[in-house]
Amino acid sequence: MTAPLAGVRVVELAGLGPGPHACMVLADLGADVVQVRRATRAAADGVADADAALWRGRRGVEADLKDPDDLALVRELVDRADVLVEGYRPGTTERLGLGPDRCLARNPRLVYARMTGWGQDGPLARAAGHDLNYLATTGLLALMGPADGPPVPPLSLVADFGGGSMLLVAGVLAALLERGTSGEGQVVDAAMVDGANLLGQLQWSWLAAGRSSGERATDLLNGSAPCYATYVCADGRYVAVGALEDPFWQALLTALDLDPADLGDRWDAADWPRQKALVAGRFATRTRDEWAAALDGVDACVTPVLDHREAPHHPHAVARAAYVEVDGHVQAAPAPRFSRSTHRVPTAPYVVAGGDALAAWS
Repeated sequence: MTAPLAGVRVVELAGLGPGPHACMVLADLGADVVQVRRATRAAADGVADADAALWRGRRGVEADLKDPDDLALVRELVDRADVLVEGYRPGTTERLGLGPDRCLARNPRLVYARMTGWGQDGPLARAAGHDLNYLATTGLLALMGPADGPPVPPLSLVADFGGGSMLLVAGVLAALLERGTSGEGQVVDAAMVDGANLLGQLQWSWLAAGRSSGERATDLLNGSAPCYATYVCADGRYVAVGALEDPFWQALLTALDLDPADLGDRWDAADWPRQKALVAGRFATRTRDEWAAALDGVDACVTPVLDHREAPHHPHAVARAAYVEVDGHVQAAPAPRFSRSTHRVPTAPYVVAGGDALAAWS
């Protein structure tokens, strides 16, 4: 059994966040990834070191891209690669002599994947930004959070990692597949703002269908609806309720000993605060784990809200080996799973000499 991307060679020009995450996924899938990074990679605030778990499964080559000898070594690696991933602002690799035109001229089969926040063109292309900024311009952030407060940042999961990393991985895989027909490489422009917008297609569909008003107070999936929200329990911990469909909602009301007639029309958004208060009152009578036990086996779409210390020990996570330990630290296991192929076993990143990296690809 081999990994799906075994034999695919990737050069990663190291950055932060979604670029390394995308290359981690490629490495998990079996690609041979060489990460090119500066010798003094640790930022003053420690962010680079904190991100080091995203570098798993690959070896690093320390290089100064402004040094002619180091640049020549990186070019040789790119000449032998199937994929190059870079996450700099537009124009940076061109100034370094590693732009797509130059690299594709030397290696016409190269898939040149570019990760940016705003894309390679447009008025914001060269502007700084982060997940929150990209998400803010898509209309999606305005839907997130409680009705009586400001929009709530969803960590950096939506634009950076969902819209950025996953879109880049999809683009790289699509370009590699197309190369099998055309024999030619191409440039993949993965913009986090584009990916975040694409992830929001369901919301655009609901707006068109009149199912969403575009306001947080009436959106079904942002925590405003009683059937799709989190509730605090007697011990201050939480349960997550996702009882969207009627059978699940009815099962939940039965488990909570609530009369459906007292709840009324669960699709009446104006009445949601009253309905939520009734449901909240019931959940407040027991601890989180007591509710988890009481609802075990009940098809009501209720789960305990676990923290990072608890999640790896959840029975379902244990049964599926959903977490692995790398270099003494818990990490998410590679995904997705395959019936015939296997993943590369995640390992801690390590540094090799540039010449060794070239020899491995000779």
